Amino acid sequence: MGTDPERRDELGAAVRGCAAGDRSALRLIYERESRSMLGVAKRVLHRQALAEEAVQDTFVRVWQHAASFDSTRGSARTWLYAILRNRALNILRSERKTDLVDDFEPMALESGEERADAMVERLSEAGRLRRCLEGLDPIRRRAVLLAYAGGLTHGELAGRLGVPLGTMKSWMRRSLILLRRCMA
Repeated sequence: MGTDPERRDELGAAVRGCAAGDRSALRLIYERESRSMLGVAKRVLHRQALAEEAVQDTFVRVWQHAASFDSTRGSARTWLYAILRNRALNILRSERKTDLVDDFEPMALESGEERADAMVERLSEAGRLRRCLEGLDPIRRRAVLLAYAGGLTHGELAGRLGVPLGTMKSWMRRSLILLRRCMA
């Protein structure tokens, strides 16, 4: 698919178009590569939602950093897939870093559908984690609990709570910062 020199030149031109702010150039890249990129991301991440997140994040990075593309160092396609690979690996690493605190273990969760409030209730009354969680906005507290106790990803949380993926990522980031400050 990407071995044809004319097609490679077209992708390179599209990346340069992105650097100049041409949205149609990004659309061209998306139409040409998104399906293949999704396949690659699924092979790395093994989950559709995470693969879609990686591809979306890749296109955001392509748009933001297209000016850094240097055709003397490789083809545009190689550059695109390097960004995708790095993003997918970062997602894998972040998925493994779910050890905010050890206080979640005593909750003995029975199901992923359990109400977040019930999870908080089972924490020790005097526990610092409980006090810190109760300081969060209820919907954000629920998101944090579903992520850490239920194992849901950002994409799954966004779908379950009916908010855009970017919003969920922001909520989680801000909530975890507040929890870390509170726990410190």
